Amino acid sequence: VQLQASGGGLVQAGGSLRLSCAASGRTLSTYSMGWFRQAPGKEREFVAAIAGSPDFTRYPDSMKDRFTVSRNKAENTVYLQMNSLKPEDTAVYYCAAGLNFAAVVSRAYSYWGQGTLVTVSS
Repeated sequence: VQLQASGGGLVQAGGSLRLSCAASGRTLSTYSMGWFRQAPGKEREFVAAIAGSPDFTRYPDSMKDRFTVSRNKAENTVYLQMNSLKPEDTAVYYCAAGLNFAAVVSRAYSYWGQGTLVTVSS
């Protein structure tokens, strides 16, 4: 599975971005997809996950009201809609695929995209 994350950029605080993660090489329908982020000098952090089937989603409490993960199986793509962005959301965001059900730990994912940078200005 090859994953390509995109959609990052510079946004003002309070704004929104939608990240995409396009897969090739294999259908994502049977995989759980996770989003993680890593800010400079910090450890990688769980952001969201969506199971392969059913579309069960999981978020940290700090993000569940602002972030939404979804998938388009026909396009083999997963999305992360981020609203009400804050400067502390600034990080490189990674998508990942794995067979563990909507896992929240990075070691549960076998395939990773290259990351897309999100910068939120105050």
